[in-house]
Amino acid sequence: MRKRRGRTSRIRRRKLARSAESRGVNESFKCEFIELKKWLKDRKFEDTNLMPAHFPGTGRGLMSKTSLQEGQMIISLPENCLLTTDTVIESYLGAYITKWKPPPSPLLALCTFLVSEKHAGDQSPWKPYLEILPKAYTCPVCLEPEVVNLLPKPLKAKAEEQRAHVQEFFASSRDFFSSLQPLFAEAVDSIFSYSALLWAWCTVNTRAVYLRHRRRECLSAEPDTCALAPYLDLLNHSPNVQVRAAFNEETRCYEIRTASSWRKHEEVFICYGHHDNQRLLLEYGFVSIQNPHACVYVSREILVKYLPSTDKQMNKKISILKDHGFIENLTFGWDGPSWRLLTALKLLCLEAEKFTCWKKVLLGEVISDTNEKASLDIAQKICCYFIKETNAVLQKVSHMKDEKVALINQLTLVEMLWMEELKILQASAEVLCHLQTALP
Repeated sequence: MRKRRGRTSRIRRRKLARSAESRGVNESFKCEFIELKKWLKDRKFEDTNLMPAHFPGTGRGLMSKTSLQEGQMIISLPENCLLTTDTVIESYLGAYITKWKPPPSPLLALCTFLVSEKHAGDQSPWKPYLEILPKAYTCPVCLEPEVVNLLPKPLKAKAEEQRAHVQEFFASSRDFFSSLQPLFAEAVDSIFSYSALLWAWCTVNTRAVYLRHRRRECLSAEPDTCALAPYLDLLNHSPNVQVRAAFNEETRCYEIRTASSWRKHEEVFICYGHHDNQRLLLEYGFVSIQNPHACVYVSREILVKYLPSTDKQMNKKISILKDHGFIENLTFGWDGPSWRLLTALKLLCLEAEKFTCWKKVLLGEVISDTNEKASLDIAQKICCYFIKETNAVLQKVSHMKDEKVALINQLTLVEMLWMEELKILQASAEVLCHLQTALP
């Protein structure tokens, strides 16, 4: 006779199923991680808390070997494991950097070292670390132009600035690269190509930890605050966790303590900062699902889209908003339109006879029920416009995924960003409906 399974058994099976969905697959047996562990051990680092794993949703990350308690040290990486400008200056590149005028930037020093060591292949003492670095990145500077064109306008503008910045960085560095020719048998132009420098730039930009160094005369005056931290940089981002991370001057280690607790075999996260999804995609090349800091930005052009063109005081109102910093960072979030957005709309909706009350509006005072209703109505129209626009872009992305198979990964990333923005706008539209209903 078959044994009956009771309610407790069903609950246990559901918990196990949910756990399996987020459980990582151990990757510590892979050759690249075995080599990395040996390399780190030679530098007096052995990790007893974490192990590399692959997770659904986040990809490669670090998984807890045992349960971790709040305040516990999860990583203490010795200084000699860190790749810094000190590493570069003390290497074969040091003599070339020291004599180059004007002095190279700390960023150029790090990028040059990465490209040179990657080119050295098996001869590089940093090979075990280089082997686990991404071969390509998904920051907007790496995306195809037709994919960048699909980004929200504020992000698209920043992406184009980012691309121009990296291109200028490459162009201004070519003479310095030429001075390194004595170090290589091959032509330096083939080693320090744009694609090679772009890879190195993205590696530093997306993976470096903050570590301030003393100023070196052989480097430019730009802040020298980046360090690459092998193994530690496998930790993925979550907006919902808190950690304490800093270089300990006494132990000479870069240390991370968790302010959260973790169960055995869970993915352990750190927080890269309270960034919205557009900032995360721009700087790190990914989107965070259900990010509490995510928002949709309202430009000046859209802000005035539904206001009456007959308002003779409109230019004056815009000028006041500019002067008081209310023309930027106007957003829709999970909890509806931001206070800044509603305040800007309230001022823009002031009737002629109430215009002298603009200071009270900026201080958060209610001027009239008419003004409250008008501002909420405009906010709702803007929100509906964004929802319509977002759905149109998502439809376009869907068609492109069918037609441009080679770009499917890039398109999926952009699709994820727009899907998250759509959820935010739908939540905001619902909040606005409740606010409008609550008005007398």
